[in-house]
Amino acid sequence: MPELPEVEVTRQSFAAAIAGARIQGLYLGLPLRWPLGVDASVLHDQTVLGVRRRGKYLLMDLSDGLLLWHLGMSGSLRFDVGLPPPGKHDHANLVTDRGTLRLHDPRRFGAVVFARDEADPVATKLLGGLGVEPLEPGFAPAPFHAALKKRRAPIKQVLLAGDVVVGVGNIYASEALFAARIRPTKRAHLLTGPQATRLHTAVREVLSRALALGGSTLKDFKNAHGESGYFQLDAMVYDRAGLPCRVCGTPIKTLRQGQRSTFFCPQCQKA
Repeated sequence: MPELPEVEVTRQSFAAAIAGARIQGLYLGLPLRWPLGVDASVLHDQTVLGVRRRGKYLLMDLSDGLLLWHLGMSGSLRFDVGLPPPGKHDHANLVTDRGTLRLHDPRRFGAVVFARDEADPVATKLLGGLGVEPLEPGFAPAPFHAALKKRRAPIKQVLLAGDVVVGVGNIYASEALFAARIRPTKRAHLLTGPQATRLHTAVREVLSRALALGGSTLKDFKNAHGESGYFQLDAMVYDRAGLPCRVCGTPIKTLRQGQRSTFFCPQCQKA
């Protein structure tokens, strides 16, 4: 599933090129996770002012409204001039005078949703419960620790929930917990101050490294230029069950938490 680094890499790969473009039409294929919410003709002749990110959502500011894009479980965006005709899994095509932005989504858990602005109930329903952005100044160690003190779930599950800190998905939660030397099953409220500080640092460093490597391509993720990411080649524990820990040599273990696979080193992550 595309996580924060993949969504941000996608944004960076087409945001500058599409800014200022005039929309000529939005053409939808099979139904996505949520409906557009308006007739697609509302977008005709609007101008794309810019593209921002909030968590795993891309927010496309228009001259009269807002488009929220979500990549779901298997989606990716491609932006180019002269794209071939839409294929079986191409379910949204935003045609502009600078090129076409296409959502390719085999599982159709992604979405394109229109809202008047971020105060629109449609937008607040999707964005209102999101936590702090981990790569922005508002993500600070002390408030992070205070928020964890209120949560009794395992720390891995709290990271995935997205209401304390947003966008730390399954891959990067496993990696951050390894870097912070914290066992993924430890209850969040039991983290000490030093542990919370280490985890805060690890989250920022892991996500920053993933961004620098173009995100992770496990199956089919590509940015808007069709380029793959390479963070998976740099992973310390994710998807390495049975292989020796890169630090201590102990075999990496895996367990299921909330229907997701967690990878950890039983020697390095004792705490």
